[in-house]
Amino acid sequence: MRIRIGHLSTFYHTAILLMASTETNKRLGAEIEWRLFGTGPAIVNAFERGEIDLAYVGIPPAIIGISRGVNIICVAGGHIEGTVISGKKELKGFPEEAGLKNIIGQIKGENIGVPGNGSIHDIILQDCIERFNLKNDIKVINFQWADMVLEAMAKGEISIAFGTPALASAIKRYADGKILYPPSMLWPNNPSYGILADKKFLEEKKAAVEQFLILHEEATAFMRNKPEEALKAIADYIGFIDKELVLDTLKISPKYCAKITEGYISSTMEFVKALKRLGYISRGISKDEIFDLSLIEKLHTEKEHYSDGISA
Repeated sequence: MRIRIGHLSTFYHTAILLMASTETNKRLGAEIEWRLFGTGPAIVNAFERGEIDLAYVGIPPAIIGISRGVNIICVAGGHIEGTVISGKKELKGFPEEAGLKNIIGQIKGENIGVPGNGSIHDIILQDCIERFNLKNDIKVINFQWADMVLEAMAKGEISIAFGTPALASAIKRYADGKILYPPSMLWPNNPSYGILADKKFLEEKKAAVEQFLILHEEATAFMRNKPEEALKAIADYIGFIDKELVLDTLKISPKYCAKITEGYISSTMEFVKALKRLGYISRGISKDEIFDLSLIEKLHTEKEHYSDGISA
């Protein structure tokens, strides 16, 4: 059996650990065909075309897809609070100037970079711009790949970036930038990624999905409990990043678990309201349209681990 899994280049997703392991296909009892995409919306489009069976993706892009009839559902969590605001080193940030409105508003007339239109980072940014009435003051540039945001920051084409902890770490190292606002304060419990499944595939291959979620949960535990080993595996597999960059990324938002918590769900439902208000979707989406908890509640019976952080 072959399982087609979409993933992003985000190296703290468990996809990288599972790709790096020689045991993954054997334990799954299937051959995984890994497919790399630049953004969450691109993954949702691939689901719509019938090109993938499972995927790692932020939940807001999935909600947009569900609203237009894409046959997908979230079956597990993975990470929360994965959007960070980074910017030029000379800009004021938290806690020097704690107000989020002031942090974003200090670059009036300049550009903010963010991954693809409809990504979780884009939705959080657009929500901020609307709430703070900054639409006419700041230009938003959407990029197809996170690496393009880093390049734009290094070239001075943007002053602030909304993106993953990995992007924030790279901006700090390669673009002489810094974190302006921490992920835990930006949108608490936001579902930065989960495991999405094609509903027909889930119905027909439920045992395979269950086994994959076992591997996924084990990988999140490995990342939390043995970060030194995990980051070495990640760095060795990717090849062009080092352990220190991976560790810096893990420390920015160390909230990894496969469980779908009440906080994860309630934050998601706040995104539904924001997506409708911002015009990304035309109708409300119910919790049951977004989540199928049957497998993860069976596999993850203990308390959530997002709040555990990573081992010292």
